Amino acid sequence: MTTTSPAATRPGGLRVGVQRFGTFLSGMIMPNIAAFIAWGFITMLFIPAGFFGADSPFGWHWAGVSEIIGGGGDSAIIGWQGAMTAVAEGDNGNILAYVGLVGPMVTYLLPLLIANTAGRMVYGERGGVVATIATVGVIVGTNIPMFLGAMIMGPIAAWITKQMDRLWEGKIRPGFEMLVNNFSAGILGMILAIVGFFAFGPVMLGISAALGSAVHWLVTLQLLPLVSIIVEPAKVLFLNNAINHGVFTPLGIEQAAETGKSILFLIEANPGPGLGLLLAFTFFGVGAAKASAPGAAIIQFFGGIHEIYFPYALSKPTTILALIAGGAAGVTTNMVLGGGLAFPAAPGSIIAVTAAAIGPGVGNLLVVYLSVIIAATVTFLITGVILRASRKRDLEAEGDTFGAAIAQTEANKGKSSAAMDALRTSTATSSPEAAAAASTTVIAAAPIERIVFACDAGMGSSAMGASVLRNKLKKAGIEDITVTNEAIANLDGTADVVITQQQLTERAEAKSPNSVHVSVDNFMNSPKYEEVVEMVREQRKENE
Repeated sequence: MTTTSPAATRPGGLRVGVQRFGTFLSGMIMPNIAAFIAWGFITMLFIPAGFFGADSPFGWHWAGVSEIIGGGGDSAIIGWQGAMTAVAEGDNGNILAYVGLVGPMVTYLLPLLIANTAGRMVYGERGGVVATIATVGVIVGTNIPMFLGAMIMGPIAAWITKQMDRLWEGKIRPGFEMLVNNFSAGILGMILAIVGFFAFGPVMLGISAALGSAVHWLVTLQLLPLVSIIVEPAKVLFLNNAINHGVFTPLGIEQAAETGKSILFLIEANPGPGLGLLLAFTFFGVGAAKASAPGAAIIQFFGGIHEIYFPYALSKPTTILALIAGGAAGVTTNMVLGGGLAFPAAPGSIIAVTAAAIGPGVGNLLVVYLSVIIAATVTFLITGVILRASRKRDLEAEGDTFGAAIAQTEANKGKSSAAMDALRTSTATSSPEAAAAASTTVIAAAPIERIVFACDAGMGSSAMGASVLRNKLKKAGIEDITVTNEAIANLDGTADVVITQQQLTERAEAKSPNSVHVSVDNFMNSPKYEEVVEMVREQRKENE
């Protein structure tokens, strides 16, 4: 098998390790985002401060519906039938004693989904089951939503299960496999649940309290905007999902469960900084970056695929300062005016942000919109100054060295380079180095039947790339090839071709070593897609 990555040294070491760890963290959350959104909608509609809550002018408290669904107490769950009976008997004073849906979902459902997903990532279905059992002990041993506990106990429980099975692997007498497997997993799950209840749960309670205090401290001292100094550079290094769903989502859910919204959901997901950057390239950029920026802005702002603006920032590293300033401005706006989201905005689209912001009230929605506008404006102005200051030099480089810089960027992110693979096409005739990189041939010995686009989360950008290639294959008359998208962590080695962004190819090769690996700068439009189509077409001709 031959990979199509340019002949350059791929980034490795610490950064790849951090990316891999970040992917694991986000991998626990991303498959369960639909459950978070469901809980978020129930919360923003039916808690007392919600759209239909008792404190809202739209509240339906005359029938007790919002109180029954949203709940408000800590007593045992009685069920909606009992609550309706209380309403019919005029016992409305006790309605808030019913837990409803909000509490059980955030306390049990969401952490257990995370634990099960984490367990499956480590040791398949068996690991998922034991991880879920163990996490119940952690949940019951505390009095707050145990997202962090699930993200730690889940992988640990699955790993212990894996090590336990190795002790008697190949030593079980035929016919006793099911007996041993079921009892061993059950006994281990029981032990871990007890440990979680008495030891692990209280420890995680302390850690969660410490993290919550740290966030509260940052807010109290008005230092939360400084978090953008870490968040924005980390995003362009493909750690955005790890930051948002591995750190901010668990803490934000705890805040939202108490107050109905959280500012933490908007620190990474705010689409304003990316929009400002792309608009600045639209007006002040040069070459292919300028031409492609308007389309990228639409995809980023409305589609929520933030990864699409990362190459633009990397082509002019000083613009990361503009992203930091824009991000900090957006956080400051929400912190001062009390803006926040009721649930995670995934993807980080203005549409998702609107849906998550409208629940806490129209005033909150306006504050959130203002934070997006201010973040975009600050980023746009600073990026515009940076691009204008270097415009003459960039125009000269566009015809001489810009093509060579594309290949260099693929090996060392942060140099002056292209924003998309389309730049390679536009400079191929003026740079032998870039032409060589662009014409790298895709070669596959085995028949191509399944092509997988892989990224950190397996959504967003990879889904967009899969759609683009699927359309190209269809136009070429090839409709019997499966083109899908998934997370790198879920690659199982069955794909004939794996397409990833350049910075993620090394990890994809480790997960699927026997596949043909195609590296691109950006999933939206790459000349590599034409090579894949041509490769498939040639294979079909040879087999006729």
